Parts: sequence; structure tokens; C-alpha cells
Amino acid sequence: MADQSSDKHPSGAPWRNFYGRFKGKGLRDSQQKYLDEDLAALSPGAVGWEENPDRSALDLAEMFPGKDVWLEVGFGGGEHMVHQAASNRDVGIIGCEPYINGVAMLLGKIRDAEVDNVKVHPGDARDMMDVLPAQSISKAFLLYPDPWPKKRHHRRRFVTQEHLQPLAEVLKPGAIFRVATDIPDYVRQTLQEVPKAGFEWLAEGPTDWREPWGDWISTRYEQKALREGRTPHYLTFRRL
Repeated sequence: MADQSSDKHPSGAPWRNFYGRFKGKGLRDSQQKYLDEDLAALSPGAVGWEENPDRSALDLAEMFPGKDVWLEVGFGGGEHMVHQAASNRDVGIIGCEPYINGVAMLLGKIRDAEVDNVKVHPGDARDMMDVLPAQSISKAFLLYPDPWPKKRHHRRRFVTQEHLQPLAEVLKPGAIFRVATDIPDYVRQTLQEVPKAGFEWLAEGPTDWREPWGDWISTRYEQKALREGRTPHYLTFRRL
């Protein structure tokens, strides 16, 4: 483990603890092929501190000419991201996911769907938000994030100000932020913390959080939740 006695990474970056998994069981040969052949071309550019120590902003107009840009934080296996890309060819979508097995699954789905309006950052969404221009993202998704169920781990959840404030900064005024989770306490924390970061909850009645969005595709994480008897919640916020 690297020495964290300093508050800086050797690259000059501030230390950021990461608590999730970077890699699971061995990749299949086809998945390794996707990583080797496709990932570099789909990279959104210089995101990490090593290649972008000055944290220069990405040129989204060059990346996605004439398109609104959406952001998916933790795309899991990529079902939702590819579904949205295929359904919205006039939009560019950037997905962030540090779990390399999930990245490999997404790349396979991108090939199958033949979508060309996506970029993939195989790393922490916080690094991506560092280099997105202010008020540049039209819609963001946080779908079935790691629940960190133990109370002492709640500070690791995405719905803390450490993550929500940078997200708010890169969202356009009026941008939509969707959160899906099957964990009641995650719902509680989301409804408590997201408005503090400058959002309003767009709910007028129970169906607004009990029923999925009209363009929703159920992911493998949601299917697991349903099999295990948990109830999905679909929360929609708007950036003020």
C-alpha cells in the first residue's frame, strides 16, 4: 500500500480513498480482447492525474459535436448505458466504472449494439468530475450504487457532499439527476443530502418514486433486488 503520510499522491493529486473493487474473477478471453482493442479508442481523454496534472477541462464539443452530454456514475455491466445510447443517438454519454470486469462487459455490449456516442472512463467518477467543464452535463444517472449498509460506512456512499457538490458543479441548471436504489436507508440519505447540493426532488405522488422511468431498462442489479424481495425506488431531481 502506498504511503499516505502526506496528503498528496506522488502525481500531485490529493489522496482519495477508494473502497470498491477494481477487479473480480478472471476475465474471459473475449473480455480481455475488448479491453485491449476497444478501451483506448473510447477513452474520454486525459482524466487521471498522471496524464493531466493541471486538471485541464475536457473538450466536450470536440468529443460529441453538437450533442448534449449525459453522465452515468458506476454503470455496472453497462445495460442501461448502452440502452440509453442506442435510444438517444443525438446524445453523447460518458460512463465511469472502476470495476474492470464491468468495463469489459460494457465494451462487449457496445460492440453488439454498434453505438458510437459513448465514452468510457475505467476509474473513479470523482476524477472525471474534476475535468468536466462547469455546467456541461444535461443529465446524470446513479443506478443501484454500492449501498454500504453498515452505518459506519455511510460516508462512503456517493450521496455525500464530497461527491454531490462536484456533480452539481458540472450539471447545467435544470439538468436531471436520476437515482435508483433498492435500499430504504439509501433512499433516506439521498433525499436528505441531494437537496443540500442544490437540487429539488421532482415528486408529486407515490408513483413518481415507485414506478420506473418511461425509458428505463431493468438491470441485472435490479433483477437481483427483485428476486431477493427488495423494492426499487426511482428518484428524480433537478439541478436548481
